[in-house]
Amino acid sequence: MSKRILVVEDQPDNRQILRDLFESTGYEIVEAEDGQAGVVAAKAQRPDLILMDIQLPVMDGYEATRRIKADPDLKAIPIIVVTSYALSGDDIKARAAGCDGYVTKPFSPRELLAKVKEYLA
Repeated sequence: MSKRILVVEDQPDNRQILRDLFESTGYEIVEAEDGQAGVVAAKAQRPDLILMDIQLPVMDGYEATRRIKADPDLKAIPIIVVTSYALSGDDIKARAAGCDGYVTKPFSPRELLAKVKEYLA
């Protein structure tokens, strides 16, 4: 059975890049276009890992992460931030919200795959 990854990303091009990268390596991809939809999808789909953007409509990635991590049934799911919002201290803010990893855009596909495999090992 393949591992399921939830991609929470509002930009269609970025979702397509992540979908192509992970589906080509055997992962199942579930997508959400905003933070609130990401929380709903996490509850419904129970992914093995979540890739979370920070700058999202409706609810930002920090709040979506806090809500997912506050749910006893979901808190063990690793969340990796994948964001272009990379100001000094943003990685600390993401970890404080509950994120397990932090990757900045543009990312190296090889490095992102390695990080995902590390969390799914």
